[in-house]
Amino acid sequence: MSVEERITFCRICEPLCGLVATVEDGKVTKLRPDPDHPISRGFACPKGIAMTEIQNDPDRVTRPLRRRADGGFEPVSWEEALDDISGRLRAVIRESGGESIGFYMGNPVAFSYSHSLWLKGFLDGLGTPHYYSAGSQDTNSRLAASALLYGSPLVVPVPDLPRTNFLLIVGANPVVSHGSLISGTRMREEMKAIVARGGRVVVVDPRRTETAREFEHVPIRVDTDSWLLLAMLNVILSENRHDALALARLADGADRLRELAARVTPEQAAERTGVPADRIRALARDLADAEGAAVYGRTGACLGSFSTLVNFLLDALNAVTGNLDRPGGAIFPSPPVDIYDTAHKEGLDSYGKIRTRVGGFPDIVGMLPSGVMADEITTPGPGQLRALFVSAGNPVVSAPDGAELERALPQLDLLVSLDIYVNETNRHADYVLPTTTFLEREDLNLAMLAYQVRPFVQWTEPVVAPRGEARPEWEIIQDIADRIGIVPFSTKKIRRLGRLTRLLKPRVLADLMLRLGPGGDRFGLRRGGLNLRRVQRAEHGILLADTMPTGVIEKRIYHDDGRLHLAPEPIAGEVDRLLASAGEDDEYPLRLFGRRELRSHNSWMHNSPKLMSAGRRQTLRVHPDDASRLGLADGEIARLSSRTGSIEVPVEVTDEVVPGSVSLPHGWGHKGGWRRANEAGGANSNLLASAAHEDLEPLVGMTVLSGIPVKLAPVREPVPA
Repeated sequence: MSVEERITFCRICEPLCGLVATVEDGKVTKLRPDPDHPISRGFACPKGIAMTEIQNDPDRVTRPLRRRADGGFEPVSWEEALDDISGRLRAVIRESGGESIGFYMGNPVAFSYSHSLWLKGFLDGLGTPHYYSAGSQDTNSRLAASALLYGSPLVVPVPDLPRTNFLLIVGANPVVSHGSLISGTRMREEMKAIVARGGRVVVVDPRRTETAREFEHVPIRVDTDSWLLLAMLNVILSENRHDALALARLADGADRLRELAARVTPEQAAERTGVPADRIRALARDLADAEGAAVYGRTGACLGSFSTLVNFLLDALNAVTGNLDRPGGAIFPSPPVDIYDTAHKEGLDSYGKIRTRVGGFPDIVGMLPSGVMADEITTPGPGQLRALFVSAGNPVVSAPDGAELERALPQLDLLVSLDIYVNETNRHADYVLPTTTFLEREDLNLAMLAYQVRPFVQWTEPVVAPRGEARPEWEIIQDIADRIGIVPFSTKKIRRLGRLTRLLKPRVLADLMLRLGPGGDRFGLRRGGLNLRRVQRAEHGILLADTMPTGVIEKRIYHDDGRLHLAPEPIAGEVDRLLASAGEDDEYPLRLFGRRELRSHNSWMHNSPKLMSAGRRQTLRVHPDDASRLGLADGEIARLSSRTGSIEVPVEVTDEVVPGSVSLPHGWGHKGGWRRANEAGGANSNLLASAAHEDLEPLVGMTVLSGIPVKLAPVREPVPA
């Protein structure tokens, strides 16, 4: 028996923790944290360690599967599958044009540098706008706010954790997430270090999260963050606690922002948020007076009815207090690959460049809201979605009103999935094509370079050969592109090379990006610069500096006038909409929000025995006051209903959620080809989310998953079929 250890890194979420894989006779038998990794330093979460069970899962798809007439699947050869898929695509193109073909990208492949490059190139080669992703349920409102403020959706500041003295967290739980849209790991240690040096960490959240328990907690009613943030801006600007010099130097619209904020007093905000007015004033003053402060929001800030407004206000607070691009404030990463300028020159950092055929929602970085996918399939007319690829995604579970989407999928002429499992979405597919896990592919930490707290670069080779007949996604996309006669590259200059682009393998592009980047070797012209060979030799990665540089904000503003736009019209319009919004709903009096689980990652890790041990189950957390009023006992089954749907879940009575709210984790309710996940039970919380156009957040079509009006009742009678 041959046994060896190989160095790699996790690609489940943003921290990209270093891992050491034990390989026995070509099989991964163990994963452990890499103690020599410069960033994670011997840390990895349970999901990364459990990846051995996903890798070796007997339920994993390892051969191409074709759908039979009876709805089941049968294995076929790659040639048979790709020939049929390509023939059917050519027929769709002849009848409806390339613009009728779409792609949905799930979260896992966002961490594959090669997949992201080839997918966008494939769509641009077809000339189709139909690009959808899990971002509509995750990050798109954050990106839209950046587009409005900085002129590019890719410019997202991160808190300077090593140097900050006041960290305000809104709707994030980094003790569990380990940093979302932050690539840093060891988040608990970073935050404890802030307190140890005399600083503060304040968590605004409707739940006493794992992070809130360890630091200062400000309980707030669900989906009212924008009221709080506007009131804080009101206090800072009206009391002249803002950095007037920084605003005069960098920004336009400060006076207009002052007018908008003045419309929400701390007393008005207190009525909506449940946060006392005196505490709002104190929080605003403490933030403004702190020597180095950063405001950071994440999923909870991205999923409400006013999510783009919330994310804009988070950065507006950083700006008016002078904490943008300041040591200890919200800083702009300087990655070794020129992500910002390259994307801007190629027009890839778009916002509103195209709009959905149905509903007229804007794109963000080319992505359209997944909430309109069902309508795009079922609504006739030019550009109607006729063929769809889904890569490592499960929109029937993750998108709003999955039942509507599930009814629409059979109307497609072709549905193809690239995945490692048969899930709730691709069980309707014509083909399920087996893909590699991150342990079976090479990778560069490209996707997270723009979100790093410390500049770091790492490359990994595959740890083991692909299991069965699995292939990397980029190879599958390239094979299909060759068969239908398109060049899968977004850059027009490269597309002109035609068939010569077959020479541009992912690692060739990785080397080019590193060499031509800000720290690159310029093909030998810059001594000591980066190239792929140098990064490959450093198996644990290269820490390029202990902190990110500041003084770079002028390079991160992409508006034509070179100024921050503090009060663009879309944001002013959202303030109007906010002030006109209703408060209570008598028929649906509770507000539903999600929660992140340490041993879950969306919908795809519920088949791991380690992660699903000890009788794990999905529970709805309900405040004792609400449980008493509704006559609900701990552990009892209750029916949770919205205007869109209804599910049944067990109740967990706890005072960790604020009264009037209920919390349910997403990603449950399985009925795919994964046996343990199916047995785990649970319910799909997104069946309660609306895909109606009027219910999507208007500035980017974001799905509203936080603050869904719901009602709750005991289940004491059989539910009618």
